Amino acid sequence: MFRAERCVCAWLALALSSVLSLPAAASALDEALMQRLTQAAPKLNPSVLKTAFRASRCAVSNGVEMPERLAIIDFSLPSSEERLWIFDLTSGQLLLRELVAHGKNSGNFESTAFSNIEGSHQSSLGLFRGSESYYGRHGYALRLDGLEPGVNDRARERAIVIHGADYVNESWVSQYGRIGRSHGCPAVDRGVVDQVVNNLKSGQLIFKYYPDQQWLENSGLLNCGPGKFAALAKKHEKT
Repeated sequence: MFRAERCVCAWLALALSSVLSLPAAASALDEALMQRLTQAAPKLNPSVLKTAFRASRCAVSNGVEMPERLAIIDFSLPSSEERLWIFDLTSGQLLLRELVAHGKNSGNFESTAFSNIEGSHQSSLGLFRGSESYYGRHGYALRLDGLEPGVNDRARERAIVIHGADYVNESWVSQYGRIGRSHGCPAVDRGVVDQVVNNLKSGQLIFKYYPDQQWLENSGLLNCGPGKFAALAKKHEKT
């Protein structure tokens, strides 16, 4: 009986050790992936990449489906620069780096003001889920669902989508020193919109960054806690 009890105890200790090692293993895998992403995109601010990755992992821990790809838009950069990055999270490769527009009331050359309000014609910050693709008045486009209450969760109501636009290209930069501006949508070059939409539809994640201190300090996604986003995740299940 004593030997049997010892065997059971040993088995329980091994099982417990395995369970306790899971977070450490996941952390090591995330760290390795972050290194690959950093190497793949040397012109992306590592702090912005880390913030986006942390937000995506918080969303997943609260019920959002694990994405295959992650897009990052760094609105701290002027619109004349390629400030949209799309990563493959399986391989750690950079798939695309492109120009992307901000809302006309967010700023001129740079974006400095953001809103979650209908009719503001401003961009929103935070983490979004790429949902269904469709054909509309802008052509092929992708609907976005904001995952952060009070910050971007009215994106669908505001018709904030990824679409192609004639004012997003290098010709505009050469002529005006910037690209054109949208009504709040992250518009891209018509020449790449198909690639962007196809890479981000059906549950991929898009993170829009700006060093807004109030948002950085108060965001539930950036200061992750349990249960904050489960309701939204369930509401926007994979389409």
